[in-house]
Amino acid sequence: MDDSLRAVILGIIEGLTEFLPVSSTGHMILAMPCLGIDGQTAPWPTFLYFIQTGAILAVVIFFFRTLLRQTLTKPPRGIGEHLFVKLLVAMVPAAVIGLPLDDIMEKHLEKPVPVALALIIGGGLMVLIERNCRRTISSRVEDISLRQAFLVGLAQCVAIIPGTSRSMATIMGGLAVGLPGAVAAEFSFYLAIPTLLGAGLVRIVKHRDALTGEHAQVMMIGFAVSFLVAWAVVAAFMRYIQTKPLWPFAVYRVVLGIVVLIWTAGAFR
Repeated sequence: MDDSLRAVILGIIEGLTEFLPVSSTGHMILAMPCLGIDGQTAPWPTFLYFIQTGAILAVVIFFFRTLLRQTLTKPPRGIGEHLFVKLLVAMVPAAVIGLPLDDIMEKHLEKPVPVALALIIGGGLMVLIERNCRRTISSRVEDISLRQAFLVGLAQCVAIIPGTSRSMATIMGGLAVGLPGAVAAEFSFYLAIPTLLGAGLVRIVKHRDALTGEHAQVMMIGFAVSFLVAWAVVAAFMRYIQTKPLWPFAVYRVVLGIVVLIWTAGAFR
């Protein structure tokens, strides 16, 4: 298979899964062997994190007006109510807990069986949290407290386990602290911008040897496809979560995890 076609397929997978609670990393780990890709061979280690920036750019542009308004508006109750302060507070747990464990997770858990188990367990937790959480009457990101922001950031640390899903962890964290689904999703997307950019930059620098001119076309194809697909997915998901539950994503996670376990068991016979 041509590398350009592989780039298109992986760009589609990244765009579809990055902001849905189904784990983009998990899907990539499962998809690469099927496409005949060695994840340790250039340009693929860098490629995966480079195209992630395309998905992040889609979020920035989709929410650009809202982000600009919140950036320029002075909070009535002081700087502690500013969106950027809340995002900074939410990022602290990932910086303190997530970054030191990143290499360990990449080395030991980026494999089909751990990913499948994380998909299944995460799906079960999604159902439990969505059924039992208590919503507040808040309907705006501006109303999120610093405490809620910190707890959502703490929940995000669970996403260092491949197959868990950063979006799942932060949206479920938001629901657990009383946020409505749409508000939890919007804050999750905002938090993705600095978090994924920071994590992606660390990985890109780590695998910077793959950033050569010969791989430029493959990189740009994946970036463009990821951007376009992610934009459509974010728009659709924000409409969906206004009125509909998240359990279908939980069911998908569990079914996919079981399929992967069965496939892996057959592969070792």
